[in-house]
Amino acid sequence: MEDLFIVGYFLALLVGIILGLMGSGGSILSVPIFVYIMNVSPVLATAYSLFVVGITALIGGIQKAKQQLVDYKNAISFGIPTLISVFVTRKFIVPNISETIIISDTISVQKATLIMVFFAIVMIVSSIRMIRPMKVDDRIILPTPNYFQIVFQGIIIGLISGFVGAGGGFLIIPALVFMARIPMKIAVGTSLLIVSAQSLIGFLGDIQANQTMNWEMLGIFTIFSVIGIFIGNNLAKKMNSDKLKIAFGWFVFIMGSYILIKEIFFSK
Repeated sequence: MEDLFIVGYFLALLVGIILGLMGSGGSILSVPIFVYIMNVSPVLATAYSLFVVGITALIGGIQKAKQQLVDYKNAISFGIPTLISVFVTRKFIVPNISETIIISDTISVQKATLIMVFFAIVMIVSSIRMIRPMKVDDRIILPTPNYFQIVFQGIIIGLISGFVGAGGGFLIIPALVFMARIPMKIAVGTSLLIVSAQSLIGFLGDIQANQTMNWEMLGIFTIFSVIGIFIGNNLAKKMNSDKLKIAFGWFVFIMGSYILIKEIFFSK
């Protein structure tokens, strides 16, 4: 078990590096790491993921803010409905889902399996976004944003993020670019602050429901992830982000497909 924890901590570096390079994708790795490497239950793993991604994204967001790559107005208008949505999901919806969900007289599904299947689907959808990256000119700021769409999108992203324990950066960035009409580089920095806030708020909704948290393991994992985001930010200055995003997209697609097959056909 100790050896697996060491592997998990090493992979936590990768979680931070991915966040530093792309501004999203940390939870796509952290949840499977907690579940399959560190033997954490899926429900608790989503809570751990929210904490790790929240702290790591906050550090990254502060770095972006120092570089003046954060749009605070859109962070507030988009972030508030997202925060409310993710808190309600983690505090009231997820805890009240039955451990065994009866679909019919002969078909039932476990809550843990449902979460991992839904998470795998989110992974596959996000991987397609990464493999087929957006073509956005960083120099162009488009016309007036549609704030109704921004609020609605924030609520939906909060529901998804709260359910699967994901920061939602891979959903937030396209929304900021195409709805809030801000340049890609600023969208990444703004996304990190929104992700950090909604992840930590979502985690607060879990604290009372999960009294058996391993704070020592969670703290060490988070430290490694934070170290990773500093590495990722430095690498981002030297590497082609488009090629990295495509490569990571394929990795996420393969991992998501593996989880989907494993949970549907081989879960106990």
